[in-house]
Amino acid sequence: MGFTSKRLRGFALLFLVFATSCGAPRENARSGALAGRIWDARAGELVGAADVQRAVGSASVVLLGETHDNLEHHRRQREVLAQIVATGRRPAVVMEQFDREFQAALDAERVRAGRTAETVLDAGHFDRRSWEVDGYRPLVELALEFDLPIVAANLSRNDARLIVRDPVRAALPAVDAQVERSLAADIEGSHCGEKIAPALLTGMVAAQRARDVAMAQALAKVADRGAVMIAGIGHVRADRGVPLYLSRRPLVIGFVEVDAERPRPQDYFDGTFATAESFDYLWFTPRAPRADPCAAAPTLPSVPPR
Repeated sequence: MGFTSKRLRGFALLFLVFATSCGAPRENARSGALAGRIWDARAGELVGAADVQRAVGSASVVLLGETHDNLEHHRRQREVLAQIVATGRRPAVVMEQFDREFQAALDAERVRAGRTAETVLDAGHFDRRSWEVDGYRPLVELALEFDLPIVAANLSRNDARLIVRDPVRAALPAVDAQVERSLAADIEGSHCGEKIAPALLTGMVAAQRARDVAMAQALAKVADRGAVMIAGIGHVRADRGVPLYLSRRPLVIGFVEVDAERPRPQDYFDGTFATAESFDYLWFTPRAPRADPCAAAPTLPSVPPR
């Protein structure tokens, strides 16, 4: 495709993106009051954490979407997983943060006497430069404490790069054209105004979809025992992410940072951030402190991992 070095470096960074209070009153949220609140997308109202807990209790497969560098999101994910374990269930923990090529090493280390969360992270080639390890370590510790399988769900970076260069090799299932248009718009919007060549954009969309397919395949293998998926919020979207490639719809919870320009929960379902079909629940949190990814290098963004 004739990639330049600059474009490849830009892709390598960009492509790594993608990606409360109990008893909250059932009323419309006011500006600035969303952090800590939970929106039931189907009912169209604010609910309490107990409502989410009941929904989680009746779902065999739960997807927990995050912003990767927000530690509050990881704390909430661990809480949900701990609530499931407390009922006696032992779901598999399916994680975007491990590439599937390292599954055998993960399995061997998980059952080894003397293993720790750190040794398991190392066995799975967890990338501490790209992922916020303090967010994921408690999830791995909980999995080890209760002997929960840890499933490496992601496509390898090398495979993703090959698909960018040659999208046909992904052999992706057919989807509505709107799915690819939506993904392309997100990728372009994350590129700090830099124009992306159409061929490169097509490859990036294909690679993003290939990641979703790979994660759906990993999830399907353990769905019968129950599973909790830990992944970026874009990957868990029911209208275009992992659920699109599953035979049965899972429960989808998105932990989302409050946007000052979206003071009401309904503002997040405007077709830009999400659609009415994207999530079952949105759990609002404060924003994590981070520099503007476009301010330092407008043409080569430094962005949160995946």
